[in-house]
Amino acid sequence: MGNNNEQDNYRNEIYSKSVRAGKRTYFFDVKATRSGDHYLTITESKKKFDQDGNFHFEKHKIFLYKEDFDKFKDGLSEVVDKINTLNEDFSQENDSAEKSYKDVEFEDLD
Repeated sequence: MGNNNEQDNYRNEIYSKSVRAGKRTYFFDVKATRSGDHYLTITESKKKFDQDGNFHFEKHKIFLYKEDFDKFKDGLSEVVDKINTLNEDFSQENDSAEKSYKDVEFEDLD
């Protein structure tokens, strides 16, 4: 029976895209239900090692259905934009702090 599940899984996979990101790989798989509706699975895969040096892949999977695509995309876009803004603000603060440290003369420290 396991063989039928593998065949069904292969048959309902429409498109797949993998993205390597450091120690992780993300898989974006477009699949179809028996009724022909498309959905997306997002899988994070990370290689883990045990104490003996053997490895296995730890995987986490999200199922995203077509009625949620726009909300998910909008939410992800908003959060990524916010992170970019926060990183820019943080970078500017660090640049200012570095400049003020560079302007300090040792004589000023007494």
